[in-house]
Amino acid sequence: MAATPHEPEGLEGRARTAYADGDLEGSLGAWEQLHSSHLSTGDVLGASEAAVMVATHLLIDTGLMAPVRGWLGRAERLLEPRGETPLHASIAAIRGYERLFSGDVRAASTWSHRAVDLGTRHDQPDATVIGQTCTARIVLLEGDLETGLALLEEVGSRLVAGDATDLVTGMMLCEVICAAQGLAMHDLAREWTDVMESWRHRSGFGGLHGRCRVHRAELLRISGPADEAEAEALGACDDLRPWLRREYGWPLVELGAIRLRRGDLDGAEEAFAEANAHAWCPQPGLALTHLARGRTEVAAEMIAEAVAHPLDIPWKERPPFGDLRLAPLLHAQGEIAQAAGDAAGCRAAADRLHQIAARFPSRSLQAMAALTRARADVLAGDLTPAREAAQHAVAAWADLEAPYDSACARTVLAAVHLAAGSEVLARAEWTAARQVFAAFGARGRVAEISGLLGDGEATGATVGTPPPGATGSFVARDGLRSIRFGSAEVLLSDLKGFRYLERLLADPGREFHALDLVSLEQGDADERRGTPTQSGLPVLDAEAREAYRRQLADVDADIEEARENNDLARQELAERDRDYLIAALTSAVGLAGRERVTGSSAERARTSVARSLRYALQRLEESDPVIAGHLERALSTGTYCSYRPDPLVPVRWTTTVSEPGGARRTKEPQAR
Repeated sequence: MAATPHEPEGLEGRARTAYADGDLEGSLGAWEQLHSSHLSTGDVLGASEAAVMVATHLLIDTGLMAPVRGWLGRAERLLEPRGETPLHASIAAIRGYERLFSGDVRAASTWSHRAVDLGTRHDQPDATVIGQTCTARIVLLEGDLETGLALLEEVGSRLVAGDATDLVTGMMLCEVICAAQGLAMHDLAREWTDVMESWRHRSGFGGLHGRCRVHRAELLRISGPADEAEAEALGACDDLRPWLRREYGWPLVELGAIRLRRGDLDGAEEAFAEANAHAWCPQPGLALTHLARGRTEVAAEMIAEAVAHPLDIPWKERPPFGDLRLAPLLHAQGEIAQAAGDAAGCRAAADRLHQIAARFPSRSLQAMAALTRARADVLAGDLTPAREAAQHAVAAWADLEAPYDSACARTVLAAVHLAAGSEVLARAEWTAARQVFAAFGARGRVAEISGLLGDGEATGATVGTPPPGATGSFVARDGLRSIRFGSAEVLLSDLKGFRYLERLLADPGREFHALDLVSLEQGDADERRGTPTQSGLPVLDAEAREAYRRQLADVDADIEEARENNDLARQELAERDRDYLIAALTSAVGLAGRERVTGSSAERARTSVARSLRYALQRLEESDPVIAGHLERALSTGTYCSYRPDPLVPVRWTTTVSEPGGARRTKEPQAR
């Protein structure tokens, strides 16, 4: 007879199923119930195993180290009378990473070595692999790249050979990639991302798919094209939303960085703000977004604060401590200082970045250091070393297949030539950079350089005014979208945003509620008409709120223990966990204790429609900025959306509309 959901076997199955289905709190709750169930029957080993599973998922998905310590402590106390057991290998492995993320390198090294020893002796391959991975990351963070990379290679070989369970294989492949990304070794990260991508299609489950997609987005941000990078980052956000808590800031920051490169400053700032709301550091991206808006003083203040006080948060995706986490901040600080004319600040950033690149000699870090040094030399008037450093950065990033970064270095080289009095050479570099930016999909940088060149090419600033009596065609056929405007025709994939746009073009001047656009696009307008707007989902459901309260109790106990032991560093980290949990619980409750909701139907529709329209117009602009420019100026988006062309020069559009039953017909423009 099958086990019931409240029996041990049923609880374990429920925990694993809930996790695979994206119900993190449900999974944690089932593991905790299993722990209590085993305790009630005197099964100490079973209770300890359940406690270790709770700690494992808290470590992987929440970034809250105090509850991790609490559950590991429960397991250790239960096992204390038994002496050494195989489960101690797993405890040591999780302890190692908990200590690493808390910045206690010495203890992390001790625990990870113990995990390898215990795992080997007790035939616990998961613990062994986790211990080896943690050891490799520690060695790399200490600057021994040769040894650390060899250890990573050994770990990767074991993972590919199938030595570990699927959960550990996926997480440790992610760790290997994160280690490479932290060193700015994008070529190595690309190799292991390909391995993880192949693995996830065979064995991945739960949030592992989303983690792999973030890594793919990171690499596409480097190599381009930018539209593919943004699509991958958005997909990763959707995939990871059910599993991650504070760590959800990771895909959001990546999304913001990609949008910044594309020139979508509103979208970038929105992503960085949401990451910040998850207690995740939005820098240097947010500071660079302000720089792109011309707010140089704001950008300089932000980046100076980020460099002076880098956040100590337990993230796996960036180096959790040490100089490596400063490298991208210093690189951005150099760019902002050059824009501000701050020669001293730029030189200080260049000097610190040079020291980091000397200690961690990856080619990307060396290119970052060279370009920042070139910026400082330009400001100081030292043009010969500035030219050499900028040329080195251009060549290094080109070799690393990082076209956007190489083009950025060309703009600095152009500044060197201009300062030396050679406008011809400066224009040559600007022209080459613009070509690369255009191929990458960096619209903002294309417009910026077009302004420097003074030719107005592809800036989008003056395009989009139709001639009197203009006509257009916006027709869908065979999964493609044919768009005619005057004599020009563009053929693109029929994106969701184009289908929204089609409804607006078919009835100029009419305001459509975002909910109606979604309904019409989905073909269920008749069913939805008259249906009351959904009130939305709770910010945290009852199960999640209860889980947070249990974790908060663990945090409070951890703080008290840290105070008793006069462990100020541990107390500070635990208090940050407490602040995060209290903020999350507070955000879930409104006035008079009422449950606060988020993501109502109307709000979700507004956000979805705006994002889809923006994405579709960006794709169109890459093929024809004239059509895109007209549509962008004539569109109004928000809760209500409309197409309102200039009444003095209206455009008559032929569109495709849906018939009842899904048939489609072409609708000719009406005389107005």
